[in-house]
Amino acid sequence: MKKNTEKTNVMRLLDQKKIPYETYCYADTGVISGTEVADVLGQDPQQVFKTLVTVGNSNNNYVFLIPVHQELDLKKAAKAVGEKSISMIKSKELLPLTGYIHGGCSPVGMKKQFPTFLDASAEERPAVVVSGGHEKAVQNHDRRIRRRF
Repeated sequence: MKKNTEKTNVMRLLDQKKIPYETYCYADTGVISGTEVADVLGQDPQQVFKTLVTVGNSNNNYVFLIPVHQELDLKKAAKAVGEKSISMIKSKELLPLTGYIHGGCSPVGMKKQFPTFLDASAEERPAVVVSGGHEKAVQNHDRRIRRRF
């Protein structure tokens, strides 16, 4: 996959914190879904994670990172965060809340920090890939860094 040197806010933040990463750009590919992104990047869909932003009954927001080929079990997610129930936020609410658009939402550099939960399967992977914002993806190989999300 073509590497693009134009930095996103995600990359600038990772650089500032001296967190190592690789970056990939898929802007000119026309792909939309996470599984398509994984395919274009030549990555295992089990190590490419999508960022899902939810809201609980308490109106608190939560971020979940799960492999792109999976769906978030809202009942299990609600239980994990101690909410009676949670739901996905509406697409139109994503930009004002996080600073990111649908399809380019990263767990790094949101306008506000929300409790963030990374699927346990990430620990089994040699690397994880998440959105780097603006049709870019960032990949990290350091398991210690994953615990920061």
